Amino acid sequence: MKKYRIISEIPPSINVDGNLITFDTPKVMGIINATPDSFHSISRVSSVDKALRLASKMVEEGAEFLDVGGCSTRPGSEPPTLENEWERIKDIIPALRREFPRVIISVDTYRSEIAERSIAAGAQMINDISGGTLDPKIFQTVARLQVPYVLSHLKGTPKTMQQDPQYQDLIGDIYRYFTERISKVRDAGINDIILDPGFGFGKTLQHNFAILKNLHIFQDFAMPVMVGISRKSMIHKALHITPEEALNGTTALHMVALQAGVHLLRVHDVKEAIQTIKLYELIKNSDIS
Repeated sequence: MKKYRIISEIPPSINVDGNLITFDTPKVMGIINATPDSFHSISRVSSVDKALRLASKMVEEGAEFLDVGGCSTRPGSEPPTLENEWERIKDIIPALRREFPRVIISVDTYRSEIAERSIAAGAQMINDISGGTLDPKIFQTVARLQVPYVLSHLKGTPKTMQQDPQYQDLIGDIYRYFTERISKVRDAGINDIILDPGFGFGKTLQHNFAILKNLHIFQDFAMPVMVGISRKSMIHKALHITPEEALNGTTALHMVALQAGVHLLRVHDVKEAIQTIKLYELIKNSDIS
């Protein structure tokens, strides 16, 4: 697949609790990991108080979304039990909703039961790294709850995804995957969809950079596109550094993603992402010839 057509110049939007969120400018989602083993230790929180402190900093710096996760999906990870996943986030979700009523609370889960409990506890969006492939009930659950859904591309499972992933046609395969899964999501009754090509989820280093180079292609779907590349291995392995040293590389690749038309950055470092967006907007809106 070589050439694609931008379908619409109209900024995409999603409906959250009856409020229309329009991505006329890119937005930032802060990562809150209620897990003991997520790859970037600074994003981990082990209590409601720690989650609120981290969230307060992120909101002050400009995050409009917060993504809470109780199940690490780093490569090779074993999933916790459903009850362990829920125990990690069940008190954090309502606390965040009370303290930050204007911020959209997303929950990072591929389990339909966790999705249902999370929305009941105050969350407003589901971020499913599996695109419905790990729990076939999640589409129907999200449709019944009538909340936005992040549809991600994943090849394999978190435990197996980095064991020599292979593609016949990388960009074409992901494009066709989105075409098929969007149809299933729509048929289930989900109205508000955000696409995530799934950097690091069943991709080699070379795959990740090829997706980044061709990221504009997914604008074809006329839906918000989210990227989660913050401090990931595509940065720190490429530069032979640690995740803790990968902020500069993250910022550089965020600018590339923004230039490709991305609408939502899922990040560990909100201030730097907001600064990148501001600079991108200045470039985009410069009319002097």
